[in-house]
Amino acid sequence: MSLALQTFPTVKDANTALQASGTRYLGGGTLVVRAANEGDVSVSDLVRVADPDLARIAVSGGKVKLGASVTMAAIARHPELAALAPAARAVGGPAIRNMATVGGNLFAPAPYGDFAVALLALDAAVVTADGEMPIETFLAGRDRSRAIVAAVEFSLPRAESFRFLKVSRVKPKGISVLSIAALLQRSADGTVASASIALGCMADRPMRAKAAENALLGCKLTPEEIAPALAAAGEGITPITDPIASAWYRAEVLPVHLGRLLLS
Repeated sequence: MSLALQTFPTVKDANTALQASGTRYLGGGTLVVRAANEGDVSVSDLVRVADPDLARIAVSGGKVKLGASVTMAAIARHPELAALAPAARAVGGPAIRNMATVGGNLFAPAPYGDFAVALLALDAAVVTADGEMPIETFLAGRDRSRAIVAAVEFSLPRAESFRFLKVSRVKPKGISVLSIAALLQRSADGTVASASIALGCMADRPMRAKAAENALLGCKLTPEEIAPALAAAGEGITPITDPIASAWYRAEVLPVHLGRLLLS
């Protein structure tokens, strides 16, 4: 079966074409092209956008805007995005990172989508032709969405406040057993004033560990004080089972790796 490819100058034009049955958006192609190569006959037409703004990184006044076509490689080498480099480098090997995009990562099912986990912890906003929405809302409805993502926006985290961990069994670039991103703001005495923790592989898409976040408030990052947060980390999770790990295993090791991340 052949695939037709159409290129449009703007997101608006491509959005119109995307409404046709059998049509998918082509960003970096790491998801849709693989699906086609594996025999997915539900796709007959691909649309892409040539607008250079989609590949633009803007950092100004503590705010970041990443076009949807920005690649993981571009993020990893950007001097002002050093805090996010570990999350970008967690996506595949060098060849994949040269193709994988911010927009595509938002749609990647578990065990993929490690960069989307980082964006969720940062409480990013997702920009489409219909406007902006919180990333948590976007991820919840992404299966029903037919709108092309144009960009994501978020506040640039300080390096010392943002942490990311990917756990895999195949080194150095295996797929995830789980991934964790945490944005922690601490008071002068070291207690946690705010916490945002996102998990990958603990559901079919990235999710927030809100019980653990609440349990961390007012705590210092010591083994004794973070224990209640680690105990709460499993609330609401429905880990995936795949050839890499079972849901039981993922649930068992989550508090172990969350503890390591918080104490690092």
